[in-house]
Amino acid sequence: MKKFLITIFILMAGFAAFDYWTNDNPKLKDWAQTYVSDQNIEEIKQEVFTSGPLRNLVKNPSANLTAEGVIEWTNQQRINNGLPKLSINQKLSKAAQIKVQDMFEKQYFEHVSPDGKGPADLARQVGYDYIRVGENLALGNYDNDQKLVEAWMNSPGHRANILNEKFTEISVYVLKGIYEGEETWLAVQEFGKPTSSCPAVSPFLKIQIDSIEKEVDSLQPQMAVLKSQLESLSELETKEEYDAYNQKVTEFNSLVKIFNNKVDLLKKLIGDYNAQIRRYNLCAEN
Repeated sequence: MKKFLITIFILMAGFAAFDYWTNDNPKLKDWAQTYVSDQNIEEIKQEVFTSGPLRNLVKNPSANLTAEGVIEWTNQQRINNGLPKLSINQKLSKAAQIKVQDMFEKQYFEHVSPDGKGPADLARQVGYDYIRVGENLALGNYDNDQKLVEAWMNSPGHRANILNEKFTEISVYVLKGIYEGEETWLAVQEFGKPTSSCPAVSPFLKIQIDSIEKEVDSLQPQMAVLKSQLESLSELETKEEYDAYNQKVTEFNSLVKIFNNKVDLLKKLIGDYNAQIRRYNLCAEN
């Protein structure tokens, strides 16, 4: 009689456990379906606008340029075309200075330096967080600030930067030096629209998302191992075997519960983060 009762107990425990973790169970369906590879995390849009460098080969020893004058004539062109004036940004001013000095030092005249740095890299270097940046370059002995801006305006790409309605800030740096053995002027216009113009996107949300994604990824192989072990236990004959089996079932279901909770949290965080990104990008476009 005692042996019979033990047998009945073992069978009941075994059937109950198997039914709990089997493939028909919603917990396993959640594991298989809820975490669909990587959910799409939207990204902040950033734009960079450049045009081929403008070069004046005319030799004019009396040529003279000033940053203040170039900015003044640039804003006058915007006013003439029904656009608001650009405000001066000191970080962009530092970027323009670095660019001019770097071109003289390394003897190049391009938007991208020999070591691969472009306008976006310059903005990051000086700590200018941007939605969009643009850059105009000029080399040569232009008579004065007005003539330089007019030359840029006569070039479609440079004109587009000057009259870009999505820019709100500007900086200019001009310097006279030796380029390819000749004394000449280099001028740089840096345009920008800072991220502060639009609703902020929380960096902490992205940190949380990355952290939970790592946790979710680490749980999947653990569950896969336990699932494989459970599937291999097809013939259970003793109470000890059933106990070991049920222990693995409990462990497996506990992991699945943790996994599903983390996935639910991950979905919410990604949804919140993407909503912030969409608001930001909509503002940036407008």
